[in-house]
Amino acid sequence: MVEVAHPGRWPRRSFWLGLVGVLVVLVTLELVARFELLPARWFPPVTVVFGALIELLPTGDLWADVGRTLQGWALGLGLAAGLAVPLGLLIGSVEPAYRACRAVIEFLRPIPSVALIPAAVLLFGIGTGMKVFLVAFAAFWPILFQAVYGVQDVSPGVKETARAYGLGPLARFGRVVLPSTLAYVATGLRISSAIALILAVTAELVVGAAGLGRAIVTAQTAAQVPRMYALIAVTGILGWLLSTGFHAVEARLLHWHPAQRKEVLA
Repeated sequence: MVEVAHPGRWPRRSFWLGLVGVLVVLVTLELVARFELLPARWFPPVTVVFGALIELLPTGDLWADVGRTLQGWALGLGLAAGLAVPLGLLIGSVEPAYRACRAVIEFLRPIPSVALIPAAVLLFGIGTGMKVFLVAFAAFWPILFQAVYGVQDVSPGVKETARAYGLGPLARFGRVVLPSTLAYVATGLRISSAIALILAVTAELVVGAAGLGRAIVTAQTAAQVPRMYALIAVTGILGWLLSTGFHAVEARLLHWHPAQRKEVLA
């Protein structure tokens, strides 16, 4: 049996299978901790971590840290998208520009963002600016490449058909190239969203910038192990919520795109 995926609607079978997978992992971790297959001091049971999470939820400190992390994530991802999308469309559309920039891009892209932390601290201190810089650098490349590949993947036949109908260069770009590239850009944004969150938390962990990362280090230093794992769980849940949100927005806004009109198992 198959079911056509509709915008903003998750296939029910996939949801339940995912839920079962999560429950299996949680139960396994609980049993491992209860039978002390790992040191109980450093690997508390899931139920204990869940209790610590429940205690954290009403506190203002948790939500302040979440807000600071999300601020670095949003500003860095927005800056990356604002630069990468137009630049990717330009490079993908102009072959000489692509050839000229390819070597520079291939040199800069493999540089790990964490390797730039010392330079970022010197330039921006340990505040939000440093975090935004690292997030933007890491998130920039997936969006750029997806935009370039999206432009280059447009069929030459489609372009020639538009030309035959008398559409000028700007009209062809706006009516043919840009709509076909949107799905690629959306994929780049979704990938970069996860990368941006990782870099925001990493900057907080390594440098001590305010946010969830610093809260995790503080709990670890104070030997508050359940609290530390609860904060790690909050980070994971936050990443899942952001990814789910991007999926939902992409499915709704690009429901007309062939990439969204796929059949999935019910």
